[in-house]
Amino acid sequence: MKDKTKAILSGRDPEAHQGAVNTPVYHASTILYPSLDAIRGRVPMEYTYGRIGTPTSRALETAIAEIEGGAGCVLTPSGASAVALAILSVVKSGDHILMVDSAYKPTRRFCDTFLRKLGVETEYYVPTIGADISTRLRDNTSLIFTESPGSQTFEVQDIPAICEIAKADNIKTAIDNTWASPLYFDPFSHGLDLSVQALTKYVVGHADALLGSVTANEESLKALKNTHTELGHCAGPDDIYLALRGLRTLPTRLAQHQNSALEIATWLNGLSFVDEVLYPALPGAAGHELWKRDFKGATGLFGLRLAPCSEDQLAAMLDNMRLFGMGYSWGGFESLIVPASVHRTAELYEETGQLLRLHIGLEDVEDLKADLADGFARAGYETA
Repeated sequence: MKDKTKAILSGRDPEAHQGAVNTPVYHASTILYPSLDAIRGRVPMEYTYGRIGTPTSRALETAIAEIEGGAGCVLTPSGASAVALAILSVVKSGDHILMVDSAYKPTRRFCDTFLRKLGVETEYYVPTIGADISTRLRDNTSLIFTESPGSQTFEVQDIPAICEIAKADNIKTAIDNTWASPLYFDPFSHGLDLSVQALTKYVVGHADALLGSVTANEESLKALKNTHTELGHCAGPDDIYLALRGLRTLPTRLAQHQNSALEIATWLNGLSFVDEVLYPALPGAAGHELWKRDFKGATGLFGLRLAPCSEDQLAAMLDNMRLFGMGYSWGGFESLIVPASVHRTAELYEETGQLLRLHIGLEDVEDLKADLADGFARAGYETA
């Protein structure tokens, strides 16, 4: 079955819900047991307590696992909590982990604060390291965490090469798969053990719910589920329903995000004051060949490096956009633009221009280009 069809069908069971096409929203904490044998555990119960799972949460977990190709999935209240859960399901005090230097900022903060307090050492590595990751392994390395494309600068990692090295040393691997969504990158066919998503972004797709997921292969699923239970993670049923609803239109929305983003990225790449478009789907862009090899599509998020400008010029541009809003997160129907900042420790990084992060929404592409062109003109850039 194709992924587009899985996005429509997975997790649905109308016969179990009086013929309802969509799984209903179950608001439940207490679940009643029919007998003493049941509450003593002598009779199996599919659902035992609201935090442990309901038909609503099970529907989304099943759908995400099926589309990503994993053995199972658990839900969390946010993408950041999903990252933390994935890492904590692997590490213990005294371990060493390798974290990509282009990781999502909250991921880095979790490593540098919480993990440090637990006695777990984080070492950052350059995103393009590939098979040379072998030079960073130690006897106590337990996890290699990847994010591809990377946050803000969109480097594409050689995931198969990293996973091959890791498996040879019995080291777990994980990816933040939010950019590609479950539709455009298959984490487990590329060798990964754990896949994290901020479902807040493309799966929900409407900027109105916070949600995360972690999917695991068979070998990592038990530890993931145990850690999920021990941490008491529980996603709200209404947020889960919004993600289930968003999932059904995900293939259609992603196709539009990709088409519009590629058209705008191509246009931007031809402007004299644009130093670089950081979009792996753009022919000639950094990481394009790896993206072509490993990914099934691209989404609407990319970076843009402009010639240097003053803070006043930047304000003239961004404060007066008609369609592009300034706000964090992405993956919704609306277009967004924010000034980007990069923090790196694995290698020297110096930003020479003005870095922006754009999310291309579902508006008409000509309207979006006109809004950007007007903004560039206000900042003193000439688009003609």
